[in-house]
Amino acid sequence: MSMSQRHLLPFLAAFIGVGLMSLMDAQMKSASLATGVFTASLLRSLLAAAFIAPLWLVQKSAWPAPKVMRLHVERGMISAFMALTFFYALTKLPIAEAIAISFVAPLLALYFARVFLGEQISKGAIGASVLGLMGTLVIVSGRLGRTEMEDDVLLGLASLFVSALLYAYNFVVIRKQSQVAGPVEVATFHAGISGIVQLLAAPFFFVMPGSEAMLTIAGAAALTVGGSMAIAWAYARAEAQVLVPVEYTGFGWAALFGWLFFREAVTLPTIVGVVLILLACWIAAPRAKRAANTEIASV
Repeated sequence: MSMSQRHLLPFLAAFIGVGLMSLMDAQMKSASLATGVFTASLLRSLLAAAFIAPLWLVQKSAWPAPKVMRLHVERGMISAFMALTFFYALTKLPIAEAIAISFVAPLLALYFARVFLGEQISKGAIGASVLGLMGTLVIVSGRLGRTEMEDDVLLGLASLFVSALLYAYNFVVIRKQSQVAGPVEVATFHAGISGIVQLLAAPFFFVMPGSEAMLTIAGAAALTVGGSMAIAWAYARAEAQVLVPVEYTGFGWAALFGWLFFREAVTLPTIVGVVLILLACWIAAPRAKRAANTEIASV
């Protein structure tokens, strides 16, 4: 493998991770509609923890240091409420629309990274993110223009806005986590703590799912593990501002999975928006090479 190929690995890992998480979203929409948002979200977290915990125990049995554990708890709590609000929005909105609107989070994350991590925001990173946001707006204008603003739609949009704010701050915590813990540990505690937080409300909201819904949730849990590990690995090797534009490719994945699972049509605004989004990621790719090069040289 050449040096140039290795420099692109964080970028590609993030791309794959976003794809896995987008497929997970499609699975979770199906499960949430079948058995309820809370039940689907709780079981997904618990199963994901059960899938990944044995691998973490084999690799490293020592308990995380208090400073690291605080980061795990912080992200687990954020993720619990982020997941619940996002999956609720998926039950009220088409999956492609929900994914598109949620792209306000990566744009906010650039500035969260500046405030909380002290990262310098390059003009290229800002330009790429703005271009990606423009693509998202094209998609939203084309799709929401055909949606009646009923109460369920408004509830879905409000829930999605809360999820987007939590998601933006989640980027900052991922960056901190990835500097002090490996991908397996991050994935283990992310799922486990999120599940524990949601488990507190189980006596009030849990409903036993059917076998088909349970199988769908198990698949979503496996996708969660794979996606979160890929993203954590990428964030350990490149700055948040480098990888944030990759999040915009999630709409391309969502459009594909929306068509496969929910027969959502891919419209002209969708195609135009996806082109702009992918162009934003192409602009960010050279920056990703430089950041990966710096990270490799420091090891």
